[in-house]
Amino acid sequence: MTQLTEQSHKKIIIALALYLTSLLAANTLGLKIMPFLFDFHLSVAVFSFPVVFLMTDVIGEVFGKRTAKFFVLAGFVSTALFIAYSFLSLAMPWSPEGEWARAGYNQIFGTSIRIAVASLAAFLIAEYQDVFSFFFFRTRFGTKHFWLRSNLSNLWSQLLDSVIFMIIAFAGIYPTGTLISIIISWWLFKVAMGALYTPLSYFGIYLLRDHTTNQNKNI
Repeated sequence: MTQLTEQSHKKIIIALALYLTSLLAANTLGLKIMPFLFDFHLSVAVFSFPVVFLMTDVIGEVFGKRTAKFFVLAGFVSTALFIAYSFLSLAMPWSPEGEWARAGYNQIFGTSIRIAVASLAAFLIAEYQDVFSFFFFRTRFGTKHFWLRSNLSNLWSQLLDSVIFMIIAFAGIYPTGTLISIIISWWLFKVAMGALYTPLSYFGIYLLRDHTTNQNKNI
């Protein structure tokens, strides 16, 4: 295992902060939907959630599979802790002075157990699959063509994420046809945004590799 420099540790910490912030933004701000083409509705999480999957690819490319898997574990712990804090906060009584915010607060942060489980399961399975598939394609294609390896792994992992979350959260609530339609459209939108963010991935790799040569061997 290659010894990381102090500079490399700082870069990993900053990258982890970006990763966790994007994940938290997707899980909270994503409640808002906006109109899109052909009468579709799209969650604003489409801007932040693809960053989560691309970040593990970028980190894995530079620092190896172990570091990428550590990011996934950190994301899972962060999401689980946020959900636990949410339930604890909702269970606490309200002071009369804060009653003006009660309805909106409970509506936004009142995540059901079912949706919480769906979010955790989809994230953990899909993100680990993203790491595994990224390095599977790296084994097949070598270290060249990062854009291809990243988008192929994203294609698969985002499908898993969409299917697992939607089925656990909404099966029996929406008709099957509607559920399938939501899964397909959400999956395609996330994959498309991930592809659009690919140039940013190359920029991230460039920044992380600066003064960190030969640190991508920990595979």
